[in-house]
Amino acid sequence: MTDRLAEIELFAGLSGEQLAWLAEAGVYKELADGEMIFREGQVAEAFFVLLDGELVISKDVGGREEVLARHLGGGMEHQFTGELPLLTGGDYLASAVAVGSAQVMVYDRAAFFDMMERCPQVCRVLLPVLAMRINGMERQAGHSHMLQGLGMLAAGLAHELNNPAAAAVRATGELKSALPDLEAAAMSWGELSDEGERRLVERLRAAHAHRDPQDALAAADAVDEIETWLDEHDLLGEKGDEFGVVLAEHGTSGAVLDGLAARVRPEALGPAVAYLAMALQAGALAEDAAEAGQRVVELVRRTAAYTNLDRAPEREVDLREGLEATLALMAPRLRGISVRRDYGCVPSLKVFPGDLNQVWTNLIDNAVDAMGGTGELTISTRCEGGHAAVEIRDTGHGIPSDVLPRVFQPFFTTKDVGKGTGLGLHLSMDIVTRRHGGTMEATSVPGDTRFVVRLPLG
Repeated sequence: MTDRLAEIELFAGLSGEQLAWLAEAGVYKELADGEMIFREGQVAEAFFVLLDGELVISKDVGGREEVLARHLGGGMEHQFTGELPLLTGGDYLASAVAVGSAQVMVYDRAAFFDMMERCPQVCRVLLPVLAMRINGMERQAGHSHMLQGLGMLAAGLAHELNNPAAAAVRATGELKSALPDLEAAAMSWGELSDEGERRLVERLRAAHAHRDPQDALAAADAVDEIETWLDEHDLLGEKGDEFGVVLAEHGTSGAVLDGLAARVRPEALGPAVAYLAMALQAGALAEDAAEAGQRVVELVRRTAAYTNLDRAPEREVDLREGLEATLALMAPRLRGISVRRDYGCVPSLKVFPGDLNQVWTNLIDNAVDAMGGTGELTISTRCEGGHAAVEIRDTGHGIPSDVLPRVFQPFFTTKDVGKGTGLGLHLSMDIVTRRHGGTMEATSVPGDTRFVVRLPLG
């Protein structure tokens, strides 16, 4: 066994005595195809050195198994696994399974740390590989968080666009159907009316162009009044119900129609009422379509504010702009949660807005998870000395005091397996501190967890 261990680059340069100790301290194990040597989320208990064969390292990302690495021997970075959770005192960050038959040496926790002490040459190989793996996982996690943010953006945008898009389709469809009737009514009214009557109806049309919001009971009474008037004047006809609703919505009362009847010849009254009702209806449908279109434009503006795809990477911003864009993006996640804003007077700052929006997304998303979908989320801004402070507070279950000091450490997470990378807060801290020269801190008791980001005003 010492000869096989001497061929491993991790153990290159060790003395015969050291190799003999390694052979004695480890446990040789043969793995069958598909055999798992450790599972993600399992307490880390051992360090594994690959002697022969292949190991696949994979991680559960949102319910999908994602391959992180394939260890086939060869280069030193592919000759061992399991060191990171042993050094950090945590759980395995991924799962490892044999592909085909494989052979490994297994060193338990105590033997692993004895190895560091007895064979210091190992550290010169292991630590650079460890740093490379951490950097690789950070890059991968950053990419995953970006894709997650884009996925959330797409889902939120699709959901928010659904209502105005449906409203625009409905309004334009109804307007298309109404135009032939409006054209016929306009022709009939034009043939029977004189110039004074036409001016009168156009004034009424302009005066009642916008709908008059009413509660359900008042609206029903208004419709009954109009339909009664139409019936009394023999104008109910097949469209009487439709005319009644349209005229009532636009605040046209029986008294208004009495005034119309008093100034229009009897033979022209029916065409006058029909033209007025249909013109008001067409105007309302066009207004509905325009409002829906404006809503779409506003959603696109919010999306641009969140992603900053049309802006320079660094620019002066009002922090509230990014916070509001993030809240708008996350609206589907915030159902059942009361959002309270307490924005103080904070000047615009020169920042990387896209990066900060990712910080706000991580913090708000964590708060939503902590509250289980119900509770109060408070977002506040204020000036503190030479810094702008953004505080995100939730009423969730809180973070245990023994865990709180570790929340910004890489690969540490309190979420279930597959629901967190353990890098969201670490990456957020990196954006705040290294990218912007700021600070981030957390305090927590049950029902009151606060994350405070401070950015230098200068």
